[in-house]
Parts: sequence; C-alpha cells; structure tokens
Amino acid sequence: MSSNPSKIGQISVNVRDLARAVGFYTNVVGLTYLFEMPNAAFFQCGEVRLMLGIATSDEFDHPASVIYYQVDNLDEAHDRLITRDATVLQPPHLVAKMPDHELWMCFFNDTEGNVLAFMEEKRQ
Repeated sequence: MSSNPSKIGQISVNVRDLARAVGFYTNVVGLTYLFEMPNAAFFQCGEVRLMLGIATSDEFDHPASVIYYQVDNLDEAHDRLITRDATVLQPPHLVAKMPDHELWMCFFNDTEGNVLAFMEEKRQ
C-alpha cells in the first residue's frame, strides 16, 4: 500500500457568511448539499467533497484558490450564472486547442469574493 496521495478528498473554501454561501453553491453553482455543522457546510462534486467554512484562526483566514468545476455544457452553466445574478468576470471563451478537444472556461465570483471557474472540454 502506497503512502502517496491518490486523489483529492476534500477542498475547503473560506466564507464570511455561511448561509449566503450555501445558497450560492446550491442554487448558482449547482453542487449537491450534504450537511452542515457550526461554521461549516459540505457539498459533493463528483468524488471531491467541498467544505465551506468560516475561518476559526488567522492562519486559515485567506482567499481560496481558484476551483475549476467541469461541466458538460458551459453555455448553460454561464446562463445560470447570469439569470441568478452572479458576478461573471469572464464569459465563456476558448483557452486552448488540444489535438482532440477545445478547452473553454468562464470565470465568476462567489458571494464571498472567491474566484471560481466553469470549464468544458468540447470534443471536435
């Protein structure tokens, strides 16, 4: 048995207003809500669990890294952002042409000011 990491089990994103963030990640991003406890809420995204949490000490109080959520239809995901008044930083755009697909992305903010992205690998 290897002691090397084999997958990401959970990602934590700092929030200031947990109820507001839960609504955003449920209704705008479209993640599956799992459960909540004091100062934290949990969602499922494929095999990775996302924790939204209020920082309990200074060393954990910082903005999140950009999380790229893979979607099957970037245009529909972008439309959901627009219709639910999310702050879109960059609309869907081509990032790279690969031999077998094009990589498209769209960047937006959550309610806490963190930058997120939707990405789609469009097969040619």
